[in-house]
Amino acid sequence: MSHSKTAIIIGAGVAGLASAIRLSAQGFQVIVYEKNEYPGGKISEFKVKGYQFDAGPSLFTQPENIEELFTLAGEPIENYFHYQSLPISFKYFYEDGTVINAYTNNLVFAEELENKTGEKKERILSYLESSKKLYQNIAGLFLNNSLHQIKTLFSPGVYKAIKTLRWKHLFKSMHDLNESHFKQKHTIQLFNRFATYNGSNPYQAPGMLSLIPHLELNQGTFYPKGGMISISKALYQLALKKGVQFYFSTPVERIIQNENCANGVVVAGKNIFSDIVVSNMDVYFTYQRLLLDHSKASEVLKQERSSSALIFYWGINRSFPELELHNIFFTTNYQEEFKSLFKTKKVYEDPTVYINITGKIEPGLQAPLGKENWFVMVNAPANIGQDWLKFKEQYKAAIIEKLNRILGVDISPMIEVEEVLDPVTIENRTDSYRGSLYGTSSNSKMAAFLRHPNFSKKIKNLYFVGGSVHPGGGIPLCLKSAAITSKIVAEDFKGK
Repeated sequence: MSHSKTAIIIGAGVAGLASAIRLSAQGFQVIVYEKNEYPGGKISEFKVKGYQFDAGPSLFTQPENIEELFTLAGEPIENYFHYQSLPISFKYFYEDGTVINAYTNNLVFAEELENKTGEKKERILSYLESSKKLYQNIAGLFLNNSLHQIKTLFSPGVYKAIKTLRWKHLFKSMHDLNESHFKQKHTIQLFNRFATYNGSNPYQAPGMLSLIPHLELNQGTFYPKGGMISISKALYQLALKKGVQFYFSTPVERIIQNENCANGVVVAGKNIFSDIVVSNMDVYFTYQRLLLDHSKASEVLKQERSSSALIFYWGINRSFPELELHNIFFTTNYQEEFKSLFKTKKVYEDPTVYINITGKIEPGLQAPLGKENWFVMVNAPANIGQDWLKFKEQYKAAIIEKLNRILGVDISPMIEVEEVLDPVTIENRTDSYRGSLYGTSSNSKMAAFLRHPNFSKKIKNLYFVGGSVHPGGGIPLCLKSAAITSKIVAEDFKGK
């Protein structure tokens, strides 16, 4: 294919990789500049003493977003990427001894909840059905199109979306919606947790977020062979195959603009010109550093940032057959935990703990046989200059105390490898302002509409992708942002 148009992408995160593939398929000659020495952004890995750890995102849903890129590129996905579906999405542990397996078969899951909590299975099934409807009739429209183009409001799906919408989706919090639907506190807490999928607070975020369980429980949960890193490896190889050029350890210094039009970037003091520029950098830092537009940068900050994370990577010298790939150990007071995440921004003494163990699926490959690679994460407040050294010690003590209590063993002596990732490191490594994992939170009713658009309204030929812009953070939404942006680019360059 002859390339007459040129595109520069700033950042090789998952949205940057997907944009590179899509724009290449549209006939652009694509160059990607990445400040790190590897592609993938938050999706990265490391190995220590025979243990392999996915350093970032650990949950894989909606594989069709990735399949679509291979179809578009005309490449067989099986040459690059393999994944399997999981019978259990998560295993939930409560302080009172209740243990719930979230089966990806809805009927089996509903029966499990009825047996363990007394929640009527009909309630579970009707909730999952309405989650599906919400996703299909509303999210489908807004997650696949720009919210900032008038024509989206006149597209065929809008009438259906309005018909599906209920008062509770916009004006009740996710918690209030869940509390009015379910009778048992364990079930309410389990479904409240889905707000954390985009770094939000279920006691504030709108009931609309009740569409999130659909992705995991109705559509299924999957495991990519080789761990999450295989996603970025596959997309990087596909981009190379399509002729995309990558420059690693090469930060962009500035976006060149002339008469309100983006013309390229400055790299190592040199001007590199292009027809379009796509920023996969946090939108705040794009304005602050690359456009030197401080007023626009501070406007971005008017929206509340999402939560961050503190992650301990532990090599555990024995195996725990009672654990699954994804495990949650709940706090007893969820509301207080979210208060500390978003209001006081301090350590909560009894945090909810998430443990991901890829060695469960690939024993001997991800961890030495008979041992386990634990990715142990707690939601943490965004970085506003707290004492993270002290916070790390407090969190570690709280996590170990909780796991010892629920698992009935002292895990401290079993930790033979430890690495830590905190919000400060997340910010430095991935240019995510304050270490926020999902850009802005969805804690307000209008959050979806306040997210930054996928294009600049003032600077022609400047586009944005990734977790800090529409439609939001997390791998599925980052991949969708690339699809939306490349669609806008195709419209802007029609006939050119």
